[in-house]
Amino acid sequence: MLRILGRNNSSNVQKVLWTCDELGLSYERDDIGGPFGGNHEPQYLAMNPNGLVPTVIDDDIVLWESNVIVRHLVRKHAPNDLSPDDPVRLAVAEQWMDWQQTVVGPAIFPVFWGLVRTAPEDRDAEVISAGRDRLEKVLSILDARLSVTAFVGGEDFSMADIPLGIMVYRWFNLEIERRDLPDLARWYQLLTERPAFENNVMIGLT
Repeated sequence: MLRILGRNNSSNVQKVLWTCDELGLSYERDDIGGPFGGNHEPQYLAMNPNGLVPTVIDDDIVLWESNVIVRHLVRKHAPNDLSPDDPVRLAVAEQWMDWQQTVVGPAIFPVFWGLVRTAPEDRDAEVISAGRDRLEKVLSILDARLSVTAFVGGEDFSMADIPLGIMVYRWFNLEIERRDLPDLARWYQLLTERPAFENNVMIGLT
């Protein structure tokens, strides 16, 4: 049985849960991290020395780093479905997945943390506003990409859509001003029609 260690309101854990449901995989999940704690216990750190979530135990392999876990599960269970078999298309999909971690994640962090995980009296309005502006600029790059392709990786839904889909759910549900990004909105609407996205990502922001 696949075992997922991590709380379900973590964006990185949601990537794995969404992937599992797209693939029809059975799994067990333990609440780890955030208010549940446990991620700094010696037993957990022995598996994931970063003390972050998720950690996945899949038979005899232990993995951390959410996008790597997504790639592993897709290649193991649907190698020519959600993971393109063409090396060029695969590289494009992985490019956008890495872009989520290196560019979009850092851009959204001060906005999400400031508005969702920080008490109103402790919020820094200037930091949140600057973060919102940066996030909008970053997502305009994705909007431009989606003006020429139906999905992030190409014309079909793939693993490339999963990490970015979670970020864009937050964009559309944070209490911020949003410039119209029509192709981003079109793609987001397609994601909301997928049961695995609805069940694992559209659960509110906490």
